[in-house]
Amino acid sequence: MSESFTFDEVEHFTAGAIGEPGARVFYIQAGQGAAVVSLKCEKLQVGALAEYLAGVIADLPPTEASTASMELQTPVLPEWVVGALSVAYDETADRIVLVIEEVVDESGLDPDAPSPEAASMRLRLTRGQVLAYIEHAAGLVEAGRPPCPLCGHPMGPDHACPRTNGHGPPR
Repeated sequence: MSESFTFDEVEHFTAGAIGEPGARVFYIQAGQGAAVVSLKCEKLQVGALAEYLAGVIADLPPTEASTASMELQTPVLPEWVVGALSVAYDETADRIVLVIEEVVDESGLDPDAPSPEAASMRLRLTRGQVLAYIEHAAGLVEAGRPPCPLCGHPMGPDHACPRTNGHGPPR
């Protein structure tokens, strides 16, 4: 069973990628004090979280983005793989609460046994931290391979566009 984490006074919150475009591994990372936790995730999760948070923060009073470093702190050793992401706003404390749940692989388990419990990470973020994440994540996601102009999938040597019936990249 993986470890769960709760950071009520988040000092470090970012996303990052390691590797070359087309083979990058994405991470969400958060820390408080000496504790820094890295979680492996998908590029789409980084982008979707930023997009959703942008909608949340648009309904709140304006703020300045945090000036804290958005670089991944090393070493990057993922605790577990990200599954579900949940967002809430704590109006009393003026914090955006992010709950990240682990993906639980139930294949190969006895169907009569209880499901294993997923680990989670609960973060209480300032609006400034969220705004900095949104700006950083947009650049991170866009830094990958360019999208195919026909289907939107990433371009690359192995791209077989479904809109060209697999006959090669569009020209």
